[in-house]
Amino acid sequence: MNQTELAELIAGGESSGVEFKRYDICPDRFAREVVALLNLEGGHILLGVEDDGSVTGLNRPAREAEEWVMEAALISVLPATIPFWETVDMDGKLVGVVTIPRDAPDKPYKARRSGAWVTHVRVGTTTRDATREEEERLYQQSGLVRYGLKPVVGSTVADLDLRRLTEYLGRILDGEVPGEDDDAEWERLLRNLELVTGPPEHPMATVNGCLLFGLDPRRLLPQSGIRAICYVGAEPDYTTRADEDIGGAMVPLHMRNGMKMEGGLVDQAWDFVRRNTEPSAHLEGMRRVDRWEFPEAAVREAVANAVVHRDYGIAGTDIMLTIFSDRLEVQSPGRLPNTVTPEGMKLGLRYARNQTLVNVMRDYGYVDARGMGVRNRIIPTMRAHNGTEPDLIAEEHRFTVRLWKHGQ
Repeated sequence: MNQTELAELIAGGESSGVEFKRYDICPDRFAREVVALLNLEGGHILLGVEDDGSVTGLNRPAREAEEWVMEAALISVLPATIPFWETVDMDGKLVGVVTIPRDAPDKPYKARRSGAWVTHVRVGTTTRDATREEEERLYQQSGLVRYGLKPVVGSTVADLDLRRLTEYLGRILDGEVPGEDDDAEWERLLRNLELVTGPPEHPMATVNGCLLFGLDPRRLLPQSGIRAICYVGAEPDYTTRADEDIGGAMVPLHMRNGMKMEGGLVDQAWDFVRRNTEPSAHLEGMRRVDRWEFPEAAVREAVANAVVHRDYGIAGTDIMLTIFSDRLEVQSPGRLPNTVTPEGMKLGLRYARNQTLVNVMRDYGYVDARGMGVRNRIIPTMRAHNGTEPDLIAEEHRFTVRLWKHGQ
């Protein structure tokens, strides 16, 4: 970092990724700031800069300052980390620049405090202790905890749809299906599939079990549905053509002859799009073919990805399916996991936050078998449909896939 870059950083003030600190900060407080940035998206700690942006500089030689920073990061941060260190001369005053990496893999990081280890998070310009839910999500991001395996409090095996389970085990997996009254064998199978957990005397459905095969998932997991809205114009407004809450099991239910009796979440979402957009028609030979405003394959893939990859640890918010006059958006709660980026998704980077959901939805054909639906379905389908590229927008608390109705 050169003097001009540092001056611009200071002029921008403190933010989610920039913290100013006097050099006389104690090691534990310094470690607290390091941990908060590691648990977010990295950033810079500027030592020798006051809260108002004035530069006071380091109060010891650069070598001693570097040793102090590295010792604090190794001793007072768990797991220990080695930040990038450099100094920049600002008109005769030396500023220490501590750079924290963006994609730290070992979340949650903790800082030492009075003999204990505490998880800290960054919220705007403030560093604070993480809540239980925030710490749980950090564990999920690192892959150390699988939220989908948690028991759903208040549930029982009876909250799972036996009809859908029978179809999955028999028709989809081509396996043996226990008798309806063989409770012990059903429980054994469902535990093996990670759809049921808990003590033998009180088995409970897991989050994955409720999401995939629940009789009424929204009763137990209110964040399990899709909020679908169709606006008249190109921006959100009070005037809507349709506003629906879509809920139910992720997987569909078929009749014995293979006809679909009840659609899963993806099917219901596509039905909403179909009802609220206008198809055009053309003839192929003697057959009329409808051409939808948004191609079915791209919409279904975007919704399926949201359903299996969203962060279900974030309560109180659904997946959003929004139709505007010029575009369609599918918004999934939660940050992209680990090192996944929009650029990587375009190249075929694969990662599953909820592997059980991916596996089952792949068995039903909703998810690309190679896990590259953005690259292999959404992008080429939109190019063939109207020559547009989908927008993939990663934000701190959500990920959005935007499909354009017309070429720009």
